Amino acid sequence: MHPPVSDALHELDATDLAGRLRRRELSAREVVQAHLDRIERVNPAVNAIVTLDPEGALAAAARADERLVRGAAVPPLHGLPIAFKDTRLTRGMRTTHGSPLFADHVPDDDDLLVDRLQQAGAIRLGKTNVPEFAAGSHTFNAVFGTTRNPYDLTRSAGGSSGGAAAALAAGLQPLADGSDMGGSLRNPASFCNVVGLRPTPGRVPSPPGSDLWDTLSVPGPMGRTVADTALLLSAMAGPDPRCPLSLEAPGAAFRVPLDRDLRGLRIAWAPDLGGYAPADPEVLAVLEPQLRVLEELGCRVDTACPDLAGADETFRTLRAHSFDLALGGLLDSAPQALKPSIVWNIEQGRRLTVADLHTATRTHGRLYLGTLEFFSGYDLLLAPVSQVTPFDAELEYPREVAGRPTHSYLDWMRSAYLISVLGVPALSVPAGFTPGGLPVGLQFIGPPRADLAVLQAGHAYERATQHGRRRPDLPMP
Repeated sequence: MHPPVSDALHELDATDLAGRLRRRELSAREVVQAHLDRIERVNPAVNAIVTLDPEGALAAAARADERLVRGAAVPPLHGLPIAFKDTRLTRGMRTTHGSPLFADHVPDDDDLLVDRLQQAGAIRLGKTNVPEFAAGSHTFNAVFGTTRNPYDLTRSAGGSSGGAAAALAAGLQPLADGSDMGGSLRNPASFCNVVGLRPTPGRVPSPPGSDLWDTLSVPGPMGRTVADTALLLSAMAGPDPRCPLSLEAPGAAFRVPLDRDLRGLRIAWAPDLGGYAPADPEVLAVLEPQLRVLEELGCRVDTACPDLAGADETFRTLRAHSFDLALGGLLDSAPQALKPSIVWNIEQGRRLTVADLHTATRTHGRLYLGTLEFFSGYDLLLAPVSQVTPFDAELEYPREVAGRPTHSYLDWMRSAYLISVLGVPALSVPAGFTPGGLPVGLQFIGPPRADLAVLQAGHAYERATQHGRRRPDLPMP
């Protein structure tokens, strides 16, 4: 490794780095080297980045610098390093999905999102850790082990984008890609005091897979600030003909200033999502004072929630069906290689009847229409991102929530996955800390396709509070 360039570069926001790179105040090689140095020092404690290609990253950075010297057009992510989620296919770099079955799998092609971000100028560092097949909101697997929360190394970093969130919080990368079915992007953002956006389905095209019409699982951007998250979204978003649900709006629509006057905004606060997702008292103790911040910004805040009757059953039915569709073949061919919670979810899918799918489909439509009606009276919905604070990293999932026992690895994620069913954008923004120093996120939820409005509101709140500026104090060798 080269000597450290500057220990401060890893602390800069992605938007700041991007500007300095465009103005040639920094070179891509300097930025990449600074992050490689940080990874060498910090990653062993956090275990966020599990595959690393320093030589390839520095070579790509050198090519980026040369293009800039030649006067070539500068794409929006020029020179910014990123480690992709280990469920993303990366040409010539292993993609394990956190599974022993794919521990040595090296794809021949990049998936859609990886290609899109590299075309936008991002420099590939490596891969971030995930739970096995991205199942569950705690990041551990038999290939690489457990990702630790940078704010407390004994705690979970969340999941399935836990490696991505922990890498952001620890300064190992300035931007991160994530994905979200039932909170896989929002929960780790909340746990690690960073920002994560679950976009409207279709905003970011999903890589062609087993179900082109799926609206539950969506790719999304993560950053240390809302502006950084919007910058990454601008490179992710935009239509692709292989993805029938992709929206036509170009990604450049999000490469705009996020400043907005929130006076007069109508906000609904749903601390337990209408009784369907009670949160631990220590979560609410952090979040409830945040409502005053929004009121001081000129918002009107009421306690209200859309009708979520049937949302829990709908999510679980559609999720189980998708697991059987995507992973059922592995259960048939290598059942001993799958963790029990994945086997359980696949078997749940196989027990579904036609009547179950009919009910879920009808309820899904009713929930969407009811959500539209709800947002005719409100501009935003606020809720906890997670019902719990970061839990013991040695557990697969917390054993109780708000005094109630949990019976599966899904039970503690309702405050995130009930929102997934609605087909709306949802943003996790840092909202403060417990007395013990654990991060808590606030969920900003908007009407369908109102991704920009959600980012603007989150940005205004972020600027008023600055909770995301509190960085972890990590042990250094």
